[in-house]
Amino acid sequence: MKKSRVLLLMLFLAGAVYVVAPLFYSDSQVSSVNWGLATTILAVLIILAIFFEFESKALGSKEIALVAMLGTISAVLRIPFVAIPSVQPCSYLIICSGYVFGPVAGFMVGALTVLASNFFIGLHGPYTPYQILAWGLLGVVAGYLRRFKLGVPQLVLLGVSGAYLYGWIVNIWGWTAFIYPLTLESFIVYQLNSIWFDTFHAIGNAVFLGLFGVRTITILERFRKRFNWSLSPQAKNA
Repeated sequence: MKKSRVLLLMLFLAGAVYVVAPLFYSDSQVSSVNWGLATTILAVLIILAIFFEFESKALGSKEIALVAMLGTISAVLRIPFVAIPSVQPCSYLIICSGYVFGPVAGFMVGALTVLASNFFIGLHGPYTPYQILAWGLLGVVAGYLRRFKLGVPQLVLLGVSGAYLYGWIVNIWGWTAFIYPLTLESFIVYQLNSIWFDTFHAIGNAVFLGLFGVRTITILERFRKRFNWSLSPQAKNA
């Protein structure tokens, strides 16, 4: 296993430990640690590790330009829907990009979506790394599911489950930074407070992937073949 992937695995495990750890400490021990800062630092480290993984792929300028273009298009798709709570058409393009071009490229499209769109809609804050991580992971999961040759029902299911995963990850920031005490009960209540927003996100993903998912994947496949984009063994078709 590559060193970069070992590092990523260690960081993901550390992040999981930091999220779960407050549930097993006493109130005095929890209050002595800035869990919000700790989880944010870990989120940033995970993002940087994946950025370095993308750089180590040594892709050509055409491939890098294609990822940048997809990230820009995804960001543009997000901006007009800001007025509609949590309806995010960019999620469907991130999933399609990861499915076609692989996990690392899918993560980069998700990351660029957040970085580019936030400049226009003015949403900057400590939750930004969590948005990058959440949308990036949608691309990663889609990339590893490519081997199963997903159809419309499977893409819709992926979009729905991905919407709730996105909400869960972004909510970690608010829970660790502003909620006291950090207990399993407070975690569940905090997650349930955003259930309607996550549901709107899920419905939007289902509609966009149901209507445009297969067509978008077909178009992106043509670009992948034209650019001779090579996939990792894990992401290739069976």
